[in-house]
Amino acid sequence: MPTWFDESRLDDEAALAAADLRLRGLAEAGARVRREAVEAAPGIAAAVAAAGDADRPRAIVAAGPDSRLLRAVLEPWCPVPFVAWPGPALPGWAGGLDLVVVLAPDGTDRGTAAAVAEAVRRGCQVVVACPDGSLVAKHAEGRWSTIVPTVARDQLATAVVLLEYLDQVGLGPRADHGDVADALDDVAVTCSPHRDLAVNPAKMLAIALADTNPVVWGGSSLAARAARRVAETIRRASGQSAIAGDAEHLLPLIEAARPRDVFDDPFADGQGEVRRPMLLIFDDGTVDNVVREDHERLRAAAGEHGVRVEVVSTEAETEIARYASLVLKGRYAAEYLRLGLVAD
Repeated sequence: MPTWFDESRLDDEAALAAADLRLRGLAEAGARVRREAVEAAPGIAAAVAAAGDADRPRAIVAAGPDSRLLRAVLEPWCPVPFVAWPGPALPGWAGGLDLVVVLAPDGTDRGTAAAVAEAVRRGCQVVVACPDGSLVAKHAEGRWSTIVPTVARDQLATAVVLLEYLDQVGLGPRADHGDVADALDDVAVTCSPHRDLAVNPAKMLAIALADTNPVVWGGSSLAARAARRVAETIRRASGQSAIAGDAEHLLPLIEAARPRDVFDDPFADGQGEVRRPMLLIFDDGTVDNVVREDHERLRAAAGEHGVRVEVVSTEAETEIARYASLVLKGRYAAEYLRLGLVAD
């Protein structure tokens, strides 16, 4: 069914009330992180104590489908070899000298449970963040295992508590749950439905997304992951195209856009207006030269072909806090996009 975007709905009290449940879930992201950290504190303390009695692991394996987020945070920092293994097994070399860490927010994934059971069987050190009594928790029971009980069933909150553990044992960058929660609260205030269009960056971004096909780019590993997650959220919220990728994959899409001509009639061919691409950049403040060069290449191509550019940035202090901030800003924009779309 054809749809059009009614930006007046973004400040309409009745429309916002109808979307309250989804918007409230976004606003509570910081509270979920704080709650998870409090509930997991005893488990983290036990895991840190157990790590103090053991040698530094030969390597770290992040197992399960949520392992890619850990990889994006840890790969540039981890002092030992690190691998993300999202399948329902482990690398053939993993054994008693290695640490296996697992994110299992809801604890029901059978593939993750199988990977955890395999780690226990091989005698690996195992640290699992999952709900107490869940399927994954039952498979994680073993002499060298520590279960960090979680309650929020939220991927980000679960990742934060596991990253705090890795920080405390010297295997990851600084990861303080307070920094993450504060960053999420800042986004919730800035993008609140009670802030009108003129001062709400998420509502303004939703308007920009409404009549374009966004191509989404993040330069660093974490920004790239944020870009993929937000592109996925935009697709689910609106049913429209949203593509995330590396610079070399997105440049052809930008370069294929015909420069705008003010005399063009978008309806002349009888097919309606063709959506143009929009370059949506997620910038986490990285100063890496390659990332900066890709940034400039994309901007230059967009300028040459008349493609609109929008930038989502963050000033959060830690890697995981910057990721959380970028993702939440994108999710707010996607929800406002969903809210403004109405059927003919």
